[in-house]
Amino acid sequence: MLLSEHKDLKLEIKSLPEKEKDKLLLRLIAKDKILTEHLHFKLLEDEQDLVDRQEKLRERIDLEIAELLSNRKMNSKDALLKMRKLNGSITHHFKVTKDLNTEIELRIHLFQTVPIDFNEGVFSPMHKFNEKLMIYFAKSVLSVFNKYEKMHEDIQFDLKAGFNEVLNKLYVYRTAAVAAELGLPKEI
Repeated sequence: MLLSEHKDLKLEIKSLPEKEKDKLLLRLIAKDKILTEHLHFKLLEDEQDLVDRQEKLRERIDLEIAELLSNRKMNSKDALLKMRKLNGSITHHFKVTKDLNTEIELRIHLFQTVPIDFNEGVFSPMHKFNEKLMIYFAKSVLSVFNKYEKMHEDIQFDLKAGFNEVLNKLYVYRTAAVAAELGLPKEI
């Protein structure tokens, strides 16, 4: 049920006493974890808290990628799972902060650090994960590239070197065919 479809309900909600509205609002907010975190961020935190959140997430990315790289039997499945998990954390960060700049910076950092080159044979059980990793990586870069294109040109300039590094990584490895098919440029 959408509120916009029920104009009578909307009017009735507006006519409720303030105390009752507050009670209902708090009950609704408590049901949505992301909304609760977003309101906490918006109402109780400042610019420094955004920087702290970004630094903590960057450190977590570095720690988890270092952990992945230290594994002697690292494979494309592990890299894919780790990348999906970290991408989810960045998405959560964006939903809470609504800050596109830090989201793009964190994703570029993830793309720069995650390993994508695995020499797994066609007959290896890990080969299918290698292909999934290449496609997931390229599509993730495309998604961020589309957001990057819509940003202000001053911010684009600040992120250009890092994004070019990611595009270079994309075209150096076997992900080049997928990147070309998706229409990603080799350089910005």
